[in-house]
Amino acid sequence: MQPKGCPLNSMSPTPVSSRDNSLLRRARAVRDGKLEQLIFVEGLRLCEEALNSGLHIEVVIYSEEIAEKGRAARFLDQVAPFCDRLAVVSEKLLGSVSYTKTPQGIVLLAKRPEPGKTNLEAQDQRSSLLVLLHGINNPVNVGAILRSAEAAGATGAISTVNTADPFSPKALRGAMGSSFRLPIWHGPSYVDAVAWCRAHELRTVCADVKATVPHTAIDWTLPRALILGPESTGLSPEEIAEAGEAVKIEMHGNVESLNVGVAAAILLYEAARQRKVLKPPQP
Repeated sequence: MQPKGCPLNSMSPTPVSSRDNSLLRRARAVRDGKLEQLIFVEGLRLCEEALNSGLHIEVVIYSEEIAEKGRAARFLDQVAPFCDRLAVVSEKLLGSVSYTKTPQGIVLLAKRPEPGKTNLEAQDQRSSLLVLLHGINNPVNVGAILRSAEAAGATGAISTVNTADPFSPKALRGAMGSSFRLPIWHGPSYVDAVAWCRAHELRTVCADVKATVPHTAIDWTLPRALILGPESTGLSPEEIAEAGEAVKIEMHGNVESLNVGVAAAILLYEAARQRKVLKPPQP
């Protein structure tokens, strides 16, 4: 896949040799969520996804060692015309920036994607399948849900203000590129998000262990927004009441609940199964 952005002038990489270099300090600030206008992307695979998604890339920081590897070298050739700056560091220095115990050899800082609300509103709502994440505070779960959502054919996602940032480093790693491809509206309150779905004629359905309707018993071919709540407590009774419907995943034995990422995948793939027999809406 070719990058979507407009190429800039090609440049030579800047050597960086000090941990206190302003660029590395900036990278750590982005990594730690202190510069919210930028996102921190680590690892060759995710950096490739960021480039192919057309994000504005501010800087690519890579180690001397990874530059000698074929796939990484090809990526650096590709990305050079599309970023503002290239910087080369030692593996040790990259470790001072990395959020993983084992540095991945390359990171980039990019402009945060535009809020996805406009893109969601531009969709044909007759075929919409959205995921509404509320109060999910583990970014790994957020990323896994977004990955399953894209795989199951969801058309976008809404993450409330109480949900972990879907563009944090851990969430991006869990999503493995889905965060760059799905329209994601991050930041509304739960009430506002549900009201928006209602105004756009999306039927909201939540997962609730106390529900009486199995998740296979509702019509997922209708425009839907699947609501998923906090890992430990689930949605409150008041939040469940805000949803149009509630369903349960039937389980055997003494299991009381499933991990929210697992539950999301089960529900989304039931929607995908039903939607395979749905004919495209007629104009």
